[in-house]
Amino acid sequence: MKRIVPLLLLVAMFTVRTYAGGFQINEHGARAMAMGGAFTALANDPSAIYFNPAGITQLKGTQFYFGTTLITPLASYTSPIEKEYEMTTQFFSPINVYITHQITDNFYAGLSVNNPYGLGTEWNQGWPGRYLALDTDLKTFFGTVVLAYKFSDMFSLSAGAVFAFGDVTIMRKQANPLSPALRDIEIELNGDGTGFGFTAGLLVKPTDNLQLGVSYRSEVSFDLEGTAVSTPATFFHPLLQASLPFPNGDITAPLATPQNLTAGIAYMASDKLTLTADFQFVGWSSYDKLEVTFASYDFDFNPANGQQNVLSTDRKYEDTYIIRGGFEYAVTDAFQLRGGLLYDNNPVQDEYVEPTLPDSDRIGFSIGYGAKLSNNLTMDVAYMYLHFVDRTISSSKFGFNGQYTNSAHLFGLNFLYSL
Repeated sequence: MKRIVPLLLLVAMFTVRTYAGGFQINEHGARAMAMGGAFTALANDPSAIYFNPAGITQLKGTQFYFGTTLITPLASYTSPIEKEYEMTTQFFSPINVYITHQITDNFYAGLSVNNPYGLGTEWNQGWPGRYLALDTDLKTFFGTVVLAYKFSDMFSLSAGAVFAFGDVTIMRKQANPLSPALRDIEIELNGDGTGFGFTAGLLVKPTDNLQLGVSYRSEVSFDLEGTAVSTPATFFHPLLQASLPFPNGDITAPLATPQNLTAGIAYMASDKLTLTADFQFVGWSSYDKLEVTFASYDFDFNPANGQQNVLSTDRKYEDTYIIRGGFEYAVTDAFQLRGGLLYDNNPVQDEYVEPTLPDSDRIGFSIGYGAKLSNNLTMDVAYMYLHFVDRTISSSKFGFNGQYTNSAHLFGLNFLYSL
């Protein structure tokens, strides 16, 4: 029996969620989010552990910063015959928790937990792209420990270690190999794994009103392990006169999140106004291909060919970048207004765009405010709108051309408690 080629797309789904530009979550603190994420050189609240860990040398005593971002992505697909299909509306709420502590006058430590990769998509059971994408959910948890040292009032340096956990569930349909008229096969994949990485940061203050920052987050490599379950589990092949299984059993898949290098500038234009800008490089080229190994399932049922249980497909993502700008204006000592703008260049080549990740270039607009509630407690609130440039695909390697229209609303809330 020949290899069942459409199953290659099925297996590709196992890791694609993590590597999409739209699913790297950069909103990990409402204050930074309100400023368009341009926070690398300012980095003066505990979310600096994520944005630039050298910035924690600006924080006195012990500080706690915790919150969430409510994300609502919206997407639709219009087929070449101009029929529109809408993705099911979902809500996601990645968390962020930060703790910083001043050990000595010059030595600082920080600890954080957040979800830098995640989200998901869900489409109607009967839509024409169900053989590519139906229901996908990805969760990651990154724990980071950092140490920072202030060499002088002008120069601080930091480094830290990252431990990460990832969990993915994917469901899609498979056309019945005997006849498209027969009931579709439903295939569900589940897997999880752990990985390690590191982070580093640099903060320089050449003058009293100018700060420069650089931060780096490494790739994190996972070895996902899980299972594949098909419903029904088998089909009867009339030529072989035998009952054969659909994809099933234990599976493994390696993956690596991209490295990020960000440089930023913060300018204190006056006692009330601060301007910031960032340039972020994202190393998506690490996502070159997908490779999934089935522990016991053989895609070629001819024993003479030997066991063929490894499937691989090209993804060929490209390195990309994000440009950010923001401001903070102190209306009073207890109330600040913020705003920001960003442009996020997507990494997916036209021929590899498909409904698992209907990605495109994004433009983001953000606003927010900070309010001091007491001597020890501050609240930060932010809203961001992401506009995805409409993308028309005519050369899909998946045979799925059409137009994708996307947008997203993000609401951020954080509280800062200082000791």
